[in-house]
Amino acid sequence: MADPRTTARLAKGPIGRYGGGFMVSREAKALCERHGLGPRELYFRGRCGVLGECDADVVVSAAVFFPPAHVEESWNGGRKLPVEQAVELYAGACHEWGRRRLGGHEGCARLAELLEPVVRRASSVGAPLFAGWRAVPLPDDPPARATQLMHVLRELRGGLHANAVVAAGLRPLEAILAADHSGTPFGDAAGETIARFFQWPQPYERPGPEMIARRAAVEETTDDLSAEVFSVLNDHESDELIELLRFGQAH
Repeated sequence: MADPRTTARLAKGPIGRYGGGFMVSREAKALCERHGLGPRELYFRGRCGVLGECDADVVVSAAVFFPPAHVEESWNGGRKLPVEQAVELYAGACHEWGRRRLGGHEGCARLAELLEPVVRRASSVGAPLFAGWRAVPLPDDPPARATQLMHVLRELRGGLHANAVVAAGLRPLEAILAADHSGTPFGDAAGETIARFFQWPQPYERPGPEMIARRAAVEETTDDLSAEVFSVLNDHESDELIELLRFGQAH
């Protein structure tokens, strides 16, 4: 039977993959084309629009792992789309992607049922994007509902991870480069691949053993912080959740 920390560790990969997959989907691409936005303009207006209409520096503070100049340019470039509309459209892309990818997953209703109390009872301290997305209404149909809940939990782990990185004295780019990454929307990826995708300027300094060890400790800390989030589930529910998420990985 899985304890809360084991649940957090085993859930992070599929939740990262299925909670963020819509961000690089054809549904998101179609929205960009329809509204005349660059991919990152929609990404920041849609994902971070839950913070409200704000100065770009506020978005930088929440989108921790992107270069500040890139965030500012993308956020301001997307101002042609009001934040309320951007969030609604982005949530819609999440739902449509979830229906397409998980529509054949018979466990979606139960998956959503298990994830809802986890999301509802979690502390939002240090995770502003999680707090914003938790307030977005959930759709009724199980595939879309489960996908949005995974997205919300992905934002929670992201916030906790950012706190752990800062506490460890690592810069965001260092944290990216010093680890391989699993559970991304496009599968497993090396640190340099993620750094390029996030638009960090090259060349990159190769991380040494000490930095790699600190980054590994950050991952452990993030798992520790995430354990509390899943403590609302009993052992049977935790095992059921892990099994449902494994089943989802086949789709």
